[in-house]
Amino acid sequence: MKAFKTIIMKTGNIISITAVTALLLWAYSNSAETFDSNDILQNNQFELAYLNVYDLDNHLKQSPPPFPFGKTPEDSLRCRDKISLYSEHYGHRNFQMAYEPWMEVFLNCPGARQNTFIRGLVLVRMKLYEETDPLRREAWIDTLMMVYDKRIKYWGHTPPSREGLITGRKAVELSQLRPNSIQEIYNMTSRAVELENKETQSDVLLVHMQSLLRLVDAGLKSSEDVLLVYDEIMDIIDHNLEHNVQDKDYYEPAKARIDNMFEPFASCENIVSLFTPRFQNNPEDIDLLERITSMLSNSGCTEETLFYDATHNLHRLNPGAESAFLLGRLENNAQRHENALEYFKQSVKLYESDRDKFRALMLIADISFRNLSQFSQARNYALQASSLEPENGRPYILIGEMYAATASDCGDNELTKNVAYWAAVDKFIQARNVDQEPVVQERATQLIDTYRQYFPNVETTFMYGLSEDDVYRVECWINEVTRVRSRR
Repeated sequence: MKAFKTIIMKTGNIISITAVTALLLWAYSNSAETFDSNDILQNNQFELAYLNVYDLDNHLKQSPPPFPFGKTPEDSLRCRDKISLYSEHYGHRNFQMAYEPWMEVFLNCPGARQNTFIRGLVLVRMKLYEETDPLRREAWIDTLMMVYDKRIKYWGHTPPSREGLITGRKAVELSQLRPNSIQEIYNMTSRAVELENKETQSDVLLVHMQSLLRLVDAGLKSSEDVLLVYDEIMDIIDHNLEHNVQDKDYYEPAKARIDNMFEPFASCENIVSLFTPRFQNNPEDIDLLERITSMLSNSGCTEETLFYDATHNLHRLNPGAESAFLLGRLENNAQRHENALEYFKQSVKLYESDRDKFRALMLIADISFRNLSQFSQARNYALQASSLEPENGRPYILIGEMYAATASDCGDNELTKNVAYWAAVDKFIQARNVDQEPVVQERATQLIDTYRQYFPNVETTFMYGLSEDDVYRVECWINEVTRVRSRR
């Protein structure tokens, strides 16, 4: 105990009385008490992973803190001795014996090893989990928070200990240990998100939203704050789901929980009332336009006038494939089909992936067919889509539906008014042959069964001198070669 008091007297950098109390508590700990070391180590797995990723030794060589082992040769010898001693105990999972020499290293040579802080979290958690006295537990929590702070102070220049990352970890742990410290937790997560941005970890985002909603309940934050923070969080999550597939299992559950928390605030009325004045004051602010369109889209408010106006301005100022595609949908919903086609055609040119191009081309084909009766053009766009995804049967189904819809217009007698159904069924059969997706198979089979009933009957084909399986060219815009088949 005397030696430990000497260590504390040498250190002028203790952050609180409660933290000092916690640092002294080791002398009174009952060595017979047990704890689950596996549970403690689980909380530290993220630390070790970052060490492996960033190669700690290289960072130590790049920018070590001043006087890492103390200012004198005596300090250096003592620090190295204590590092060796606590590391040996720690390596054998003898955390009780590791604690005292670790504490001396923590107080006197914090710049020696980054591991001092990573392992320190394990050792201080051990003391916290063992403690039953409420006041002493609070002191240990203060000490744990101090380990995070000192790590940033001495090692924040290295990626594994950068301020944003460690502040986020600190906030998550504080939310578990002191869940009612809402403002403090929210301040930490806000700082972490500000610094980490797209690299913010999923559990930090979750705690960020949880603490904000509790502040709203307490009357300290507004619904407007929730809307803005939610939008920011969704941008980060969507970025990671797209670019960090290996972390999908973390971000997807977080997104589901945050969406659920946001639901009471997600009314179109709330969003429109918040953003309409801002849009009117800054109609060409790209960041604002992106936020408005994202928020309204995520909340299912795409029928709002504000959504159309913001999307239109955004596309004019910063043309992109998605904004062009979105405007195409909006124009189509408003029955302005020619305008819709122009935007969809823009999106085809701007998209990079074949899947996105396929989606736009199919919409162009569908509108050209169903709304504008431009059958030849519609077929051309459907065939372009098919060339991008040869194993997708939907283009052939659409073409077959065009043939069936125009069959009676492509003839002037009881034979020629029905021969287009042969060509239509050919397309449905082709769709079923190339695409094994159950939905396509079922739809194609249903259409085949339906339109076979419109084939010319045996008497009609015989009267026109045709036999079963003869080659026959369907005239009109269809201009397809098919086979004679009679309805029986």
